[in-house]
Amino acid sequence: MKKPSTTGDLTVASVLSGNRNFEGRVHPLVKTNWLASPPLVVAYALAGNVQRNLTTDPLGQDSDGNPVYLKDIWPSQADIASAVEKVNTEMFRKEYGAVFEGDDTWKSIKVPEGKVYEWPESTYIQHPPFFEGMQREPDAIEDVKNARVLAMLGDSVTTDHISPAGSIKPDSPAGRYLQEHGVKPVDFNSYGSRRGNHEVMMRGTFANVRIKNEMLDGVVGGETRHVPSGEQMAIYDAAMKYKEEGTPLVVIAGKEYGTGSSRDWAAKGTRLLGVRAVIAESFERIHRSNLIGMGVVPLQFPEGESRESLGLTGDEEISIAGLSDLSPGGTVQVVIKNSDGERTVDAKCRIDTVNELAYYRHGGILHYVLRKMIGAA
Repeated sequence: MKKPSTTGDLTVASVLSGNRNFEGRVHPLVKTNWLASPPLVVAYALAGNVQRNLTTDPLGQDSDGNPVYLKDIWPSQADIASAVEKVNTEMFRKEYGAVFEGDDTWKSIKVPEGKVYEWPESTYIQHPPFFEGMQREPDAIEDVKNARVLAMLGDSVTTDHISPAGSIKPDSPAGRYLQEHGVKPVDFNSYGSRRGNHEVMMRGTFANVRIKNEMLDGVVGGETRHVPSGEQMAIYDAAMKYKEEGTPLVVIAGKEYGTGSSRDWAAKGTRLLGVRAVIAESFERIHRSNLIGMGVVPLQFPEGESRESLGLTGDEEISIAGLSDLSPGGTVQVVIKNSDGERTVDAKCRIDTVNELAYYRHGGILHYVLRKMIGAA
């Protein structure tokens, strides 16, 4: 297959019937993705151009050179009803009736007899580190002191931007990890298929090829600027460097942070990178809840304030006070320090309920549930 050219910087579009209409999801070079019904997907494929008005322009020509319009191929209700009546359920009954029998390949798999899962040597599944160092009782929540900004993002950042499920680039942190473990690029598969391996998924966090980190001018992709060195590097590499330095992290964002499908790894990966808080103008409902469930506090700028109005560049040090004394919907003090001095912003804590606050105080819902199970045993 011929490698696609990028010399023209074209805005190429796709039309799909699923709900994965995010930048770079269908293909890294496809910038716009439009949702449509399955028949319209076929119609646009025939037309070959999304700029064509399918209600007035022909899709193409028939064998005699006559124009063919959408109305000419669109099925009537009678056609649809007739097709539905011809659906034969016997195939489904046959296949699903034997679903638990399996074939010789499945039957030959040796299953360990122990009650504790034996983690295999695999690049698809790894023992996750979420419970490492966990105690029976949760520690008091410490305030965030002198954190750095891992990324500063704009409006409508989706969970696909935060944790992509598409292809893995060979030169990305996840790609390098897989190659170091003997996986060739042709066998990378996708982030979605390797979601059982936290080593891949945390390297893929904020690695979407279309994400725009405002800390870098004109750069598209999962890169950031390490502060104070000023070195540009992959977001994962920067997070690990900050971890070695003992520096906590925050993410700054605009409106509707976390839109799209409620991907759990968008919150898990954020936690594993060392992010203590996300400060945004507003949050998508489910992702806000997922962040709390992973022990990351969502904070909302005061009405009328934003990263832009505050003149943030990503070089600031961020401190957050009052995390040990939170109340649902209360406020916390965010101290922003740069070379010009410091200012304090009273951010709204988007932990909205008593239950969410309990999850957060336990370090996340996983820890909360496990401690409840231990207590009931």
